[in-house]
Amino acid sequence: MRKIRSLTTLGAVVILLAVGFILAERYFLDLASIHQKVISLGVNNHDQARKWWKEAVIYEIYPASFKDSDGDGIGDIPGIISKLDYLHDLGVDVIHICSHYQSPQVDMGYDISDYEDVHRPYGTVEDVQALINATHTRGMKIIFDLVINHSSNQHKWFEESRSSKDNPKRDWYFWRPARWDAEGNRRPPNNWRSHFAAPAWTWDEKTEEYYLHIYAPEMPDFNWENEETREGIYNSSMIFWLERGIDGFRINIVNKYSKDIEFPDAPIVEPWEETQPASEFYNNGPRIHEYLGEMKNILDRYGALSVGELSHFPFTEEAMLQFASAGSGHLSMVSNYELLALGQTREKGQHSRSPFNALVFKKEMSRWQTFASDTDAWVTLFLENHDAPRSISRFGSDGSAEEEMRSGKMIAILLATMTGTLFLYQGQELGLANAPRSWSAEEFKDVRSVNMVRKAKEKCKHDSACLKKEIDEIWETARDHARLPMQWDSGPNAGFTNEGVTPWMRVNDDWKTKNVELQSGNSLSLLGFWKRMLRLRKEYKDLFVYGVYQSYATEAAELFVFTKVGSGKKSLTVVNMSGEEKRWEGASSILGEGCRILIENIGGGAQREEVLSAWEGRVYFTVL
Repeated sequence: MRKIRSLTTLGAVVILLAVGFILAERYFLDLASIHQKVISLGVNNHDQARKWWKEAVIYEIYPASFKDSDGDGIGDIPGIISKLDYLHDLGVDVIHICSHYQSPQVDMGYDISDYEDVHRPYGTVEDVQALINATHTRGMKIIFDLVINHSSNQHKWFEESRSSKDNPKRDWYFWRPARWDAEGNRRPPNNWRSHFAAPAWTWDEKTEEYYLHIYAPEMPDFNWENEETREGIYNSSMIFWLERGIDGFRINIVNKYSKDIEFPDAPIVEPWEETQPASEFYNNGPRIHEYLGEMKNILDRYGALSVGELSHFPFTEEAMLQFASAGSGHLSMVSNYELLALGQTREKGQHSRSPFNALVFKKEMSRWQTFASDTDAWVTLFLENHDAPRSISRFGSDGSAEEEMRSGKMIAILLATMTGTLFLYQGQELGLANAPRSWSAEEFKDVRSVNMVRKAKEKCKHDSACLKKEIDEIWETARDHARLPMQWDSGPNAGFTNEGVTPWMRVNDDWKTKNVELQSGNSLSLLGFWKRMLRLRKEYKDLFVYGVYQSYATEAAELFVFTKVGSGKKSLTVVNMSGEEKRWEGASSILGEGCRILIENIGGGAQREEVLSAWEGRVYFTVL
């Protein structure tokens, strides 16, 4: 009996031990699972090195549309100087001047005919030097656009290149002989399409060869394979201005310099078109990092900032690290244009654009927040620039004045509490919106828009319904919206230019109710809110700039909820990206009891803890 009891006891012990091992195994498996989830959300933080440009607020200025000082209807450099105090008061640390160089203006200054001179309606080199000095006097920095994939066809280098086949600068650009079809018709060297809906090759009658341009025919591509070309570019476009004191560059289409110089035909994906999309052959070529390494050597000599614009890029974490890793990359940071593409393109097989999708937006934002936490690379934060429609029209509401203000403040809360260098585009702080759809397509000035309208008319002919649909699509994605004049006051032409002057581009219809003068005197305005958010971002930079990011799933897809942790503090951002009331679990479910609201865009959030009104945003705070 005793033996049986002993065996029974032993069996029980064995069973208990077995159960214990099973439970322990499950426990540790669960811990591993949780640990894996935490890492995927960015808690495994890489200690980011502190840099001035990571903490900076950078404000992009489109010179033609910012402020006209001489009454010709076109913005200029002296006009920018006159508004530096406004930018300093807003909380701007760096101004970014879009392309202002001498140019025939086929692509609004991105077709440069002289890197060492200024587009005359904007001013002179002396005016730009005065701008550099005035910016530095106010404790701010200044960066320029660097546009060196191509030049204007009126640049002296191209004029020499096209003068004869044996000119020393012939090889500074890409020239190729014609192909001939079975019927004896002359054809371009390949079937590549340019970004402006035209063939990427143009025939030159004088030398009887084609030259490459992946943008407009007036914008021939440089041949970066030629070392002399690169040296000429570096000296004229970079060193000339770095010597004059600028603090860096936003580098235009930085991944296009190296191309497949075999120039193969692109795959036929649109058999009804003569030309085909070919970005895979002129982006991210085999020598791109060699070229960027040469540029980095120059930039490092001046301690200059480099912000790379990646175009048609496979936005994977591994690919981004090649460009922006602090240890092995060649750029300070790169701009993520995936966000600008959301809701702006047609997927394969679609007949119209996809509508804005909050889930996709949150996923993309979270992806790069985690990337910044888990690597030694840095990211940019922006929802607007000179090439995109206005953010309040895309991600917020441009309905009633109250909805506009709420959604604009919601966007401010979202951006200012995330990791990365924050970029604002002129007028974003006012909530400037897209132009009304009631405007005629004749208001389009951008070369891309003009070409697309022309193609739409050719496609639809006399079918008015077809044409309306095509123009609606173009209107939604047009770059023109961002290029309407800045709205300074309620007077004629919104204070952009003098009374009686016709501005180069029409002022938006809402200038009398949405302008700097009106909002500057109102502490509850969107402008006033942006000032508060930028001050808060600087005060809590350990959290909002460098803090570790973690996102949270929500039942309502339109709610974006995330925390930041840094220096013993924790914040919780919650925004409602919709025009309808939404419910959530409340801040205490994440931060615990005792947290407080740091800032909100409506007020009374503490009394409506688990309810978020349309376009509402709050930031909670606690000490760990």
